[in-house]
Amino acid sequence: MNFFSTRGAGPVSLDEALRRGIAEDGGLYLPESLPLFEIVDFNNAESIPDVARVLLKPFFAGSVLESDIEEILEETFSFTIPTRELQVADKSVALLELYHGPTAAFKDVGAGFLAACLTRLEGDVDSPLTILVATSGDTGGAVAAAFDSRAGIRVAVLFPDGRVSARQEHQLCCWSDNILSLKVKGSFDDCQLMVKAAMADKELSTVHRFSSANSINIGRLLPQSTYYADASLRHYRRTGNKPGFIIPTGNLGNASACIMAREMGLPIGPIILATNANRIIADYFESLEWLPRASLQTLASAMDVGDPSNMERLRHLIGEADVLRDQLSVSSVSDDEIKATLRQDFASFGFATCPHTATATHTWRNLDPALTEEHDWIMVATAHPAKFETIVEPLIGEAIPLPPDLEYILARPASAVSIDPTLNSLAAALQD
Repeated sequence: MNFFSTRGAGPVSLDEALRRGIAEDGGLYLPESLPLFEIVDFNNAESIPDVARVLLKPFFAGSVLESDIEEILEETFSFTIPTRELQVADKSVALLELYHGPTAAFKDVGAGFLAACLTRLEGDVDSPLTILVATSGDTGGAVAAAFDSRAGIRVAVLFPDGRVSARQEHQLCCWSDNILSLKVKGSFDDCQLMVKAAMADKELSTVHRFSSANSINIGRLLPQSTYYADASLRHYRRTGNKPGFIIPTGNLGNASACIMAREMGLPIGPIILATNANRIIADYFESLEWLPRASLQTLASAMDVGDPSNMERLRHLIGEADVLRDQLSVSSVSDDEIKATLRQDFASFGFATCPHTATATHTWRNLDPALTEEHDWIMVATAHPAKFETIVEPLIGEAIPLPPDLEYILARPASAVSIDPTLNSLAAALQD
């Protein structure tokens, strides 16, 4: 299968799209066409790796990785991804828990898949590939963990100083020598612009052989589509209903993966994008104008994005706002609403949620009653609440136990290099 840039460049193979991360013309890669499946195609798929094997096979056709797909999927899905049914009156509602991986966030799936692919494509110790990743909290930790100590690949993690939780920051800064942690004096949007500028710089790209592990890399979205396929198939087989999904979103990667799964024929109903106070997507749907802006700092820090990169993919795949808003809904949730929801979740569910997940549970509680009657819903839990203990614990009045993998990571020594939000500062840090 060939892949083309949203801005026209191509075609390239899957292998090349994974290596480059972003197209030479600055666009994002999409397959020349999405395969279309029937539900019966998954009749023998009883686990997420089984579903992934069917769903991803067309994308790997002709790839040098085609014979490695079994091992890649085994590495990627080495942890459970349960859907927890919630006892809420007569409503059919569940929580898709994506936080059982090594860094306790949904990013572990995409990062693990990308690492499994690139280490098979690359791994040249004499000329290492340099992975650039801008993070608003969880992506960088997942990517660092996935690539930690892998020969022939170097990772530079850029994160905004003071805009991630203490535990998130530790996860970004506690790895082996092949991981460079860069604390940027700016916002996530500054980090993202630096990554894009570096990858567009031909001289720097030649010296460092750049690739990206943000959700601008198609290798992040493909495996994420798999857990939406699996969750929807399980629900459909059990009930005969296509579930709707409510997805916390910042850079639109996780949501784009769900939309791609629906476009490929999986039994997925309505999709609602739950955002924080950064209203860029909500305003786009209302005004029909895409107006990026500086991001606001919120309790749901991993979603603090003022110019979501994957909107370019969605506009190319689906259409502009007048078309998108017919297929998607969006909800903007304030910090005060997040706080109230964290308390309500703990009281109603008997367990804590994280500030990002709270945007989804708040959105569900405030749906039009007709929507809750007409559709079954799956809310997406994107991170473990223990990563945000300074926010969640005072609200619920209880300590949150650390998952064992997260406890191990937080016990490791951590360090970072502080840089200005400029391409020159990034270039200097990479040279040191």
